[in-house]
Amino acid sequence: MSSHTESHAHHGGPKIYTANLFALLFLTVITVAAASFNFGSANVVIALAIATVKAILVALFFMHLVWDKPVNAIIAIAGFLFLGVFLMFDFLDVTTRDHLQPANMAPMQNATPVPDTMNPLKAAPPQPLTPPPAAPEEHK
Repeated sequence: MSSHTESHAHHGGPKIYTANLFALLFLTVITVAAASFNFGSANVVIALAIATVKAILVALFFMHLVWDKPVNAIIAIAGFLFLGVFLMFDFLDVTTRDHLQPANMAPMQNATPVPDTMNPLKAAPPQPLTPPPAAPEEHK
């Protein structure tokens, strides 16, 4: 007979998961608030930074990387770093492309031009809706 002892690792609890829930909800509110402002080219960077923090929280607590062996956290971090490197090379390549139309695509013949009313750069700005004029009341 072997003495088999089971050890249960502590994996958080209601307090930790509730705090994680509120942190993720707060970051979601920040994401929605940031989407309502125009930061120019920083929009994508801000959205990705917030999403990265949320992904780290999920990986640490819901994937139990906080309480697991450190080698698993290193593997997860390495995966995210390599993903970031590959995406960075992808983004660096986008600025070198001048011709977005494929070289083997023939120009369209007899294409219907887009009317100026549908072109947001040439069309007049939209006007606010006004209520229709009230009909005259009939007297009896």
